Amino acid sequence: MMAVHVKSILLASIAVIVALLPVLAFAASEGGDTLPQFDTSKFATQLFWLTVSLIVFFVIMRNNALPKIEDALETRRRKIDDDLDKASTHREEAEAAMAAYEKALAVAAEQAREIHREVAQEITEAATERRTALSAKLAEDTKAAEARIVAAKEPALANLQDVVVDVVQEVAAKLAGLKVSGTDAKAAVAALKEKA
Repeated sequence: MMAVHVKSILLASIAVIVALLPVLAFAASEGGDTLPQFDTSKFATQLFWLTVSLIVFFVIMRNNALPKIEDALETRRRKIDDDLDKASTHREEAEAAMAAYEKALAVAAEQAREIHREVAQEITEAATERRTALSAKLAEDTKAAEARIVAAKEPALANLQDVVVDVVQEVAAKLAGLKVSGTDAKAAVAALKEKA
């Protein structure tokens, strides 16, 4: 790689020298007061020192600057590779964490559904038990009310029979002018009751 750099620099310097040749030739043909670097009598020594300077420059570059540049580039490449490896590792860890999170979320959702089913079943069972208990209580209350009605009916009917007997005695006395005894009136009311 370094040889490629050295060749590139040498080619560039030769191109510069070739490009300067027409300018130097023009300056030499003009004659007179010219700049020392355009004096053709000193042209060979100038080219010699230019070549020596370029060689020294290349040696310094090759021995000092280029290795440092290559080291810096290599260090940077290694750092970039390390960063890419770390990023890949972190990405894999993040994907694993995301997968674990999604799995935990799915498990939690399933547990929540199971708890919901259990609570709904408990509520349904409790409502059924309360409904059954309420139905049983209402049935008992209905039986007790019917028993009270039956218990109250007999004295009421007995009382009513006495009232009817009194009414029969009064009606017979007012309409027919007859005095009916209590036993005869009760017998008449009992006979009417049996026919009904």
